[in-house]
Parts: sequence; structure tokens; C-alpha cells
Amino acid sequence: MTNRLRYRPFLQIVRWVTSAAVVALWAPVASAQPATSSIYTCIDAHGRRLTSDRPILACNDREQRELNRSGTTKRVVGPTLTAKEREAEEARQREAELDRQRARDAIRRDEALITRYPNQAAHEHGRKNALAQSQTIVGAAKERIAELQQERKGLNEEMEFYKKDPSRAPAKVRRAIEANAEAIATQQRAIDAQQAERDRINARFDEQLARLKVLWAAQAKAPGKAPGGASAPAARTP
Repeated sequence: MTNRLRYRPFLQIVRWVTSAAVVALWAPVASAQPATSSIYTCIDAHGRRLTSDRPILACNDREQRELNRSGTTKRVVGPTLTAKEREAEEARQREAELDRQRARDAIRRDEALITRYPNQAAHEHGRKNALAQSQTIVGAAKERIAELQQERKGLNEEMEFYKKDPSRAPAKVRRAIEANAEAIATQQRAIDAQQAERDRINARFDEQLARLKVLWAAQAKAPGKAPGGASAPAARTP
């Protein structure tokens, strides 16, 4: 009995040392094990279901499911894109953003258009103003042509003296006739250009009118929106 009591403290020390050694030996092993709360699973190209505690390389080209420890889906991990696939995806996203920007620009244009022309009378007033500017230029060109034609009559009268041999006419007269002809041609080109401009103005207003009819109809149907009145406000020229 006395010996047993004598050795008891020694046995306790041995147990303590042994336990400490075991803990020290297992600590690195335990720390080396990854502490993860997720499981990755997928079906590879050969139809095999694979499972891992980290993303599965064999399934980089397909979807993987990240599961909770309970087995429920935590999230779906998409396939890893190649450089070419990433480039294509970025191009698709850029194009989508351009489409969204174009849509926003179209909305702003519509808002500006219906603000400027709240009704058809205002739009017709704007068309007339735009055409009037072109008509002013045409009128001025026609007046100038009339003046040049009058000058040409005087030059033709001078050339009567040299009808039999126009080469004997003074160089000053010949140059004046050439300048007169070129000036008339210039004014005629201005008239032709304004006719083309009038065609463009009418085409632009026709296109606007087609769009405005849609906008006016939508505005009239919108709750709390009254359709534009018949009176024409002072429209700004385009």
C-alpha cells in the first residue's frame, strides 16, 4: 500500500508527458487537413460523377455544384472560359452595352422631339420655317441670275459688231461674257443645291412625323397625360 502511494505522483507525471507528446505529434497532421465546409461535385466528360472538397479540374469545361455539408446546393460554378471564349464573352458584353446605350439615346431623342413638337400643327410650322430659309436662298439666286442675264444683253449687243468674226472682239468683252456665263452657272448650281436641300428637309420632317404620330398616340393614352392642343406654339427652326 505504501509503495503504491509512493509511485502515484510518478505515474501521473508519465501520463501527462505521454498526453502532451501525443498532442504535439498530431497537431501538424490536424493543421494540414483543409478545413472546408463545401463539397464540389460534377459529371465529367466520361459521364463519371466526381466529388472533391475543392473545384474539380476535370470539370473546368462544365458546371460544377458547390454543396453544403447537408448536401444542398450552395451555388453553381460556371465553366472556366478559355482566352478565346473570354474574348468572345467580353465582345458580347460590349455589344450588349452598346445596344443599351443606343436604346437610351433613342429615348432621349424621342423626348426631345415630342418636347419640340407637341402636336402636328407645331411640326408643320417647323417644316414651313425650314423650307422658307431654303426658299430665301433660291429667291436670291434667281434675282442674281436675272441681273446677270441683263448684263449679258449688253455684252451681246457689243458682240453684234463682231458677228462676222467674233475673234476680233476685244479681249475684255470676251472675258466679261465668259465671267457672266460662269456666274449664271454658279447661281444655277446654288438653286439645284437648295432643291436637293428642300428634298432632304421634307424627308427629315416626314420621318419625324411618322415617329411623332407614334409618340403622340402613346402620350394621349398615358394616364394623366393630355394630348397636344391644336394651336401651334412658336416652333424653333431645326
